[in-house]
Amino acid sequence: MSEPFSPERPPATDASAAGLPAAVAPPGAAGLEEPVLERERSPTTAWPAWTAPAALVGGLVLAAVGGLVVDIPAALLGVKITTAHTPPGISIADTVVQDVGFVLAAVFFAQLGGRAVSAWQFGLRRPPRGWWVAVGMVLALIVSFIVLSALWSAIVHPEEEELLKTLGSNEGTGLLVGSAALTCVVAPICEEFLFRGFIFTALRNWRGTMTAAVITAIIFGGVHVGSAPALDLVPLAALGFGLCLLYRYSGSLYPCIVAHSLNNTIAFSSLENWSWQAPVLLVAALAGIALIMLAFKRIGVIVPEPGLPQGGGIGSSA
Repeated sequence: MSEPFSPERPPATDASAAGLPAAVAPPGAAGLEEPVLERERSPTTAWPAWTAPAALVGGLVLAAVGGLVVDIPAALLGVKITTAHTPPGISIADTVVQDVGFVLAAVFFAQLGGRAVSAWQFGLRRPPRGWWVAVGMVLALIVSFIVLSALWSAIVHPEEEELLKTLGSNEGTGLLVGSAALTCVVAPICEEFLFRGFIFTALRNWRGTMTAAVITAIIFGGVHVGSAPALDLVPLAALGFGLCLLYRYSGSLYPCIVAHSLNNTIAFSSLENWSWQAPVLLVAALAGIALIMLAFKRIGVIVPEPGLPQGGGIGSSA
């Protein structure tokens, strides 16, 4: 993923390009968008729209196959796995494999047809408008989602989420740490890479930002069926929509990963009835994400986008 990408970029399709509302912007209006403004938004690629659902299906297939790779050896070693019960440690391993499958599927379909791919195309680059602007966007999204979730819960009274029980967070320190790392570090990175970094970007080439955000949001809510109460899928879809807009207008996937991690940290801490442990988990999760990104930079997987100014301050490199 370290090779720069240089095919001709298709014209952006944002309605805002011509200063018109999304509902009335003519099809060619996006070509009027100022190059500098477009440069501050999420990367535009040549990924066809059909690769979005293909990557989703591919990711789910890889997740299923990967789950078998984990479960079959475990069963042969004497671990009792049934359709009604999977041991927490195996559940964590299965979910990690699923998340890795999401990333592999996105990369595969991005390079299909001989297209060169680079990490910055998936948004792994410094926010073009600066880190502090991105921080403000993240906080605005999280506060809005907390308010929406509170109102939704007051109206529909959803059941308590059972995911942490499935992961065995209450069955020992090791499982607690593993479930926290999965929920607050691994899942935010991998899910954002697929859903915002690839699916949203590919769909945006088809019908523009808002349509792509709505479709991605529905898909994002849908993949959480089974891991979240049914009534929670609506606010999760709303979060997915907000993350798409955050990605588009911050111009970087990093704010989305941070916002996703922050939301999951709040939810995790709430389900565990934590107090002082919550900020500790948040700091640890953000540190874990930063270390993973730094490691990928050091080995050349994440490289600066050609032509993007590298400012100083927080995370001054891509």
